[in-house]
Amino acid sequence: MTSNSAPNDFSSIPILDYSLLNTIDGKSKFLDQLRHALINVGFLYLSNHSVSQADINSLIEYIPKLFDLPQEAKDDIKMANSEHFLGYSRLGAELTKGAVDQREQFDFATKHVSRWKKESDPDYFRLWGPCQWPDEKLIPGFRDTMERYLDQVQALSYKFASLIAEAFGLGPDGLSEFYDSPELMQHRSKIVKYPVVEGSSDQGVGPHYDAGFLTFLLQASDHRGLQVQNLSGQWIDAPPVPGTFVINFGKALEFVTGGLARATSHRVLSPKGSTPRYSVPFFQNIGLDVKLTDHVLKFPPEILALKRTRGNVAATDSVNFTEFDREPSGKVNLIGRVKSHPDVAERHYPELFKKVFPNGYSGKGSAY
Repeated sequence: MTSNSAPNDFSSIPILDYSLLNTIDGKSKFLDQLRHALINVGFLYLSNHSVSQADINSLIEYIPKLFDLPQEAKDDIKMANSEHFLGYSRLGAELTKGAVDQREQFDFATKHVSRWKKESDPDYFRLWGPCQWPDEKLIPGFRDTMERYLDQVQALSYKFASLIAEAFGLGPDGLSEFYDSPELMQHRSKIVKYPVVEGSSDQGVGPHYDAGFLTFLLQASDHRGLQVQNLSGQWIDAPPVPGTFVINFGKALEFVTGGLARATSHRVLSPKGSTPRYSVPFFQNIGLDVKLTDHVLKFPPEILALKRTRGNVAATDSVNFTEFDREPSGKVNLIGRVKSHPDVAERHYPELFKKVFPNGYSGKGSAY
């Protein structure tokens, strides 16, 4: 990887204090820090956020119990049952860049009634819909805790999108055109277990970008493992910081801002030692029908000038989500899910499956 002498390259992830927003001077400082993170880093930690720490603690207590459920109970809600790609995925079911991702996971989402009603509706309307939940008797209270957590992070994510718009000189409603009304929106989440693995591969999940505008990550155990790629291509650790979310920006935000916001390549290494690593990413979506090429954002000259001082970004190890220049957001996300979970696609989206996998597939999904 070639070196980059960009003056704003980073060797650590900035921590932003959400409570700064409580004063006028504090908000100005926060927006300055956010602007720097958006343009030069693509990642940040958010402390003193608005999500209940009691609910976070309760969720963290449930996570080992969730993965300790009998295998039969987990398989009862396997993702292949769901046209919405929600549910349980066994260890090692996905590939990234040709290598197996060593993670076991449950995909959940905020409440939503699917908009897909008839064959003439876009196939990506089927992407969003109700969750599969484990048997309440086996893990009482989990669903209520998870739904309460998702509702709070959803609210925070909308507030944060408004702050991004302000940081870029667009005004607080500057990104609102990318979201539908609340009843038409759904945001996804995972609960992930990265086990300690033996052997040569330490790939928990390989290098990738996220698709939408924002990801809020709860690092739910003390393990290191998350790494992000800086401007010169070096891998930088993003260790757990108690009481924070890790926030990163997705390819949709990078695309619609003309590269002003950075989508930063990242990966997770499998944990060392004797205990698994747990994390809970929340992926904020934009409207299913939104075609990014139909939206032109106009930034103040002084904001655009900040991009020029960043320097060039070296080639990264991530190449996914390249279709935003020609497809609606829902289609881009559906293609990504089909690639990652071909068993679900073969069952529920046979025509799209054949287009993506004309020669079939090897038994594991691959983001790219």
